[in-house]
Amino acid sequence: MSESEILESDRLGHFPHPRQVARLSGQGEAEKALFDAFMSGRMQHAWLLTGPKGIGKATLAYRMARFALHYGTADAARAAGAHDLSVPEGSPVFHQVAAGSHPNLLTVRRPWDDKAKKLKTVITVDEVRRIGHFFGLTATERGAWRVVIIDSADEMNVSAANALLKALEEPPANGLFLVLSHQPGRLLPTIRSRCRTLRMKPLEEQEIEDLMAAAGLPQADRKRKAAGPAGEERRQIAQLAEGSAGRALSLAESGGLDLYKDVAALLAALPRLDVTAVHALADKAGRKGADSDYEVMIELITFWLQRLIRAGAGLDAGQDIVPGEGAAMARLAGPGSLDRWVEVWEKIVQSTARGEALNTDRKLVILNAFATLEAAASERAGA
Repeated sequence: MSESEILESDRLGHFPHPRQVARLSGQGEAEKALFDAFMSGRMQHAWLLTGPKGIGKATLAYRMARFALHYGTADAARAAGAHDLSVPEGSPVFHQVAAGSHPNLLTVRRPWDDKAKKLKTVITVDEVRRIGHFFGLTATERGAWRVVIIDSADEMNVSAANALLKALEEPPANGLFLVLSHQPGRLLPTIRSRCRTLRMKPLEEQEIEDLMAAAGLPQADRKRKAAGPAGEERRQIAQLAEGSAGRALSLAESGGLDLYKDVAALLAALPRLDVTAVHALADKAGRKGADSDYEVMIELITFWLQRLIRAGAGLDAGQDIVPGEGAAMARLAGPGSLDRWVEVWEKIVQSTARGEALNTDRKLVILNAFATLEAAASERAGA
């Protein structure tokens, strides 16, 4: 594994890093807000880009950074005929940002722990303190922009959050903060108050299908359990992705659709569970080194449960991906059961987080999640 692959916590598998991506889909309104602010000559020094993971927040942040570093002023952008945040892909700025080597761009993210040989679980205060040194350096050109991207602010520990707040309180001239957050409600209110919030929306399913098609996913030669037309698989993955292009690409690349079909088939039989099949899934996703499989497994279990809760609330739970799962959800989410299933969802989310914090055996976490679902379904059957 190369050094760049090891150190970049904000990279999705082998896909291009957001700083290398030239185009952004589905976020025209958010891009226009940034473009208009810059072109007005009254650019806010700090922006909070919010929305679910994988919808393009980082891609937009790097587009904004490239634009500011390439043009410098609204007059220069206007003279060049700029109408959005794109810059020529052959420009030196584009190549420097793509390579992570532009001297006026700093990215703050979870660092690599060389001793433990893995990424740290949080953004540490030392990482945020690099901002002070970065702004203390003389810009390569007088009056040039210096841009800091925080990806993501949700991962800062308390000390790091306080250090970022101090940096936001004392912004330098031509300094631009682009702060990414998937759950802005968990940030310090004082951080939120010092940023202009830009809420980004989940993508439409068709937009996600188009992105997968452009990436050549799902791969035609991949061995799939229930291989069908690629277009149908893309539709199903787009449904699982819930508006997140990043999640869709990850699911398509990792065989997440097959895994969901296995999980959904088991859960559709609740309150009866095929214990042997559950253990086989837990063995596969919980084994050492299977971080991606484990994360996808937990996401898919909670996704299925969210669909059940929507069904219980009388909302659209989406089309069946596994035949009969909608009927099973309707059966399980009968009258009076909604609060119980919400409680189950919260318990699984909390136990998963606690398991990661305590380094609990991941197989046990998965088995406990299925056991929690089985118990709730049994209660429902005996009601």
